[in-house]
Amino acid sequence: MKAVNALIGAPIERREDMRFLRGQGIYVGDLTRDNLLHAVVLRSSVAHGRIVAIDTTHALSRPGVHAVVTGADLAPDVPKIALRLDPLPEFKAFEQPVIAHRKVRYVGEPLALILAETAAQAEDALDFIAVEIESLPAVLSRDEALAGDVLLFEENRTNSPATISGIRGDVDAAFANAFYTRKEKFKVHRHSAVPMETRGLLAEWDDAARIMTVHGAAKVPFHNRAAVAAHLGLSEDQVVMVENDVGGGFGVRGEFYPEDFLVPYSARRFGRPVKWVEDRRENLLATNHARESECEIEIACDKNARILGLRAHSAVHCGAYLRTTGSTPARNIAQVLPGPYRIENVRSDVTLLVTNKTPSGTYRGPGRYESDFFRERLFDLVAADLGLDQIEFRRRNLIRESDMPWSMPTVGKVSSETDSGNYETTLDRCLEEIQWSDKIAFQGRHVDGRYHGLAVGCYVEGAGSGRESVRIRLESDGTVSVFTGSSAIGQGLETVVAQIAGDALGLPLSSIRPVQHGSTNLVKDGVGSFSSRSVVMGGSALLDAANKLKAAIVSAAATRLACADSEVRLADGHAIGPAGASFGFGEFAEELPSFDGSFSSPKRTYSYGAHAAHVAVDIKTGGVEICSYVAVEDVGRIINPHTLHGQCVGAIVQGLGGTLLEQFVYDDSGQMVAGSFADYLLPTATDFPHIKVVALELAPSPTNPLGAKGAGEGGIIPVGGVIANAVAAALASFDVQPNELPLSPSRVWAMIEAKRQAV
Repeated sequence: MKAVNALIGAPIERREDMRFLRGQGIYVGDLTRDNLLHAVVLRSSVAHGRIVAIDTTHALSRPGVHAVVTGADLAPDVPKIALRLDPLPEFKAFEQPVIAHRKVRYVGEPLALILAETAAQAEDALDFIAVEIESLPAVLSRDEALAGDVLLFEENRTNSPATISGIRGDVDAAFANAFYTRKEKFKVHRHSAVPMETRGLLAEWDDAARIMTVHGAAKVPFHNRAAVAAHLGLSEDQVVMVENDVGGGFGVRGEFYPEDFLVPYSARRFGRPVKWVEDRRENLLATNHARESECEIEIACDKNARILGLRAHSAVHCGAYLRTTGSTPARNIAQVLPGPYRIENVRSDVTLLVTNKTPSGTYRGPGRYESDFFRERLFDLVAADLGLDQIEFRRRNLIRESDMPWSMPTVGKVSSETDSGNYETTLDRCLEEIQWSDKIAFQGRHVDGRYHGLAVGCYVEGAGSGRESVRIRLESDGTVSVFTGSSAIGQGLETVVAQIAGDALGLPLSSIRPVQHGSTNLVKDGVGSFSSRSVVMGGSALLDAANKLKAAIVSAAATRLACADSEVRLADGHAIGPAGASFGFGEFAEELPSFDGSFSSPKRTYSYGAHAAHVAVDIKTGGVEICSYVAVEDVGRIINPHTLHGQCVGAIVQGLGGTLLEQFVYDDSGQMVAGSFADYLLPTATDFPHIKVVALELAPSPTNPLGAKGAGEGGIIPVGGVIANAVAAALASFDVQPNELPLSPSRVWAMIEAKRQAV
């Protein structure tokens, strides 16, 4: 067969970019309908308190106001937001009601939904709702939560929903036989993803057809369809979730929030389309936060600096409620704390805490970013104690290729294991790319008014398990339409799916129509885009559908040609018989139905890699400059080098922003004092210009037919640990030990000053 193309592995420019660059993207904010009502949410200004009264009388009399929805309208059975991932029975008692009723537990919790003819009229009416709340003390810290003097849920009699444990081997025996041990405490601050596009929804109820259509779906539309249907007493077939263009996801967009019920509920109740778009302050205040956690971690080594055991007790601050993915970061910390290292004995206990802050959830690399900071920061301290180079310490303890598959700690009954790879190769390549042997001379030196430091860290990225669905359809012009259950949240899905389809069918990219994705009316079911699964699961499902279509074309051609199926070959969009007669694919379009493909796997893929950084610290200001940052990752099989490169660089920048700049800060009353971009500092294009990414495909995954591994989160996972260790190396002469993030200029300066004053 003549090879007409080789799309997989080609650096093809993203197909979707032209419409975005030309301003032709269609976001929720662009949508409108006749007779549209605009929704605005009244949010609690009190972190913790009992609701005494909510009077909407004056608001309802304001111009243009059509209705106001409060908890009283839904009582006594106010719907709650269930966990989507990692649910345990004990978590159910900590779920969030879709609107506050009887009590508020964080600033930003919805108290009322105002519906008006214009968004401005709805905003104006906010001030005319009279709210009386009896304030209660706010629970904000680990100690306050565990003390239990004030409870967020009095009926639960605790502020700790559960402790999750990851266990491998006999950690107590490992410590009993250790040559060396060390214990340290670390903290990661509260921050999160801040997508360019804020959340938004437009819901419309067709009373005649009994169909609810919700625009603005993202990430997990099929899950949210089931939730909307259940809450509204509808069948799933009566709910259509439509995915428009999405201005970034990163784990926070597309989860089920209170508004995902309130907007369609209002559309059905009042018989008019309802649109809601959050403003940026709401986005910072009410969309899932992430990361806030602390860890006491202890290591045991033998006399050869090989790690015998690792044990830790962490606390994860989940915010006021456990919603959708609120327990996932804790589960990940419990399981991935050892990372890419050959540690036979591990016990990682992670306690979940509820506090009077915005609920937390998943954000790119959830639990993994935190775990890598805890572990890699500890490793540099241990290497120094043992008089060993930081690289040699890691090299001695990395999982070897001969160890594959390597079992991670088991959480409950859930186990996981690495799939393939030679972890040392990415470490070696990373050191080569950053020119470690030359730059190490700068370690701790004062050059041109700044102190320089270098560090390296290793990681694994677990991804891509479960199932996914795809549908393909042959068109009369010989092109192919592809419909996938995966969602597009900015990761270049339309391009890479088209590449996989083209190669699978032996067609040029021009023969693959624009890929349609995410909406629940495109495929029978779907799971969505999270945990770096779109290529691994959706791409593999596409291969299944393509194989079915090719078999059907061969069979149909054999019938027309009066020959055996085995005598038909496919090439260049044609089915060719033994005598050379051929039919174009499009000639079979009318007789062939669409074909559904699926793929499922209980096993995760594990990308792996190493990052290294060279930083310079100005001790007068505490400012940290990234002189160079290098990431090397092995992703099994590269579908598109361009999109992969963008994913990794973007993830690194998010990691640097989270490590050096971003932080959600609360005062003692539970008020968030970083509610705008004046206080919550995001990285800009000029902040971190010296980033280099090298992607490898040395170890294809054996868990899927593409051999691909998830690669959307690896760029962010090691950043916190690498930068903290580089800063520590730079400031070694001051004995500054940055064991808490963020490393903002003020914090770094304060650490330096504290050491100076202690002398």
